[in-house]
Amino acid sequence: MARGKFITFEGGEGTGKSTQSRTLTARLMAEGRTAIRTREPGGSDGAEALRSLLVEGKADRWSPMSETLMMNAARRDHLERTIVPALELGEWVICDRFADSTRAYQGAGGGVPADFIATVERAVVGDNRPDLTLVFDLPPQIGLERAFGRDMFEVRFETKDFDFHTRLRAAYLEIAKAEPGRCVIIDASGTEDEVAALVWTAVTERLGR
Repeated sequence: MARGKFITFEGGEGTGKSTQSRTLTARLMAEGRTAIRTREPGGSDGAEALRSLLVEGKADRWSPMSETLMMNAARRDHLERTIVPALELGEWVICDRFADSTRAYQGAGGGVPADFIATVERAVVGDNRPDLTLVFDLPPQIGLERAFGRDMFEVRFETKDFDFHTRLRAAYLEIAKAEPGRCVIIDASGTEDEVAALVWTAVTERLGR
């Protein structure tokens, strides 16, 4: 059986990637694909338990280094219990955030050394790299305006200072520039339908239907 496709959605707060990941999953299923939608941190029982620790509470609840280690512990459980089994069954896995979020949030945003993050990523992720990563780009002031008012128990990262969010955007654009074979930048400023069309074009051009 052919291995499934692994698509990740990345971007700062309020970029609409969660909505678009649901839309893409539904469209793939309508097209006859077996697809699952998952998220990080989370996506498995163990990872969901860690999620509440990571996304709730005060902005300084954890140091960036502690976040890096916890995110990767959650990621490994997610891979072992959800992502890899689905891919081996030939399913398409649509994941709202993955390893690039650690590079951006804990690395560029929090100051954890990039070489440390890369070393941990190689150990945790191994060969289970995304086939396609969609990077949702939006000015942080617009994204934060969109973000507040939803998921009010999960606003720990939203409440970090504006410079943090500016660094996030720059980091994501740099990741996309460095890995154009894997990443596609999605202009997230349009309507839901306009952005969904951009997502579908990227998926079909890169991975087929």
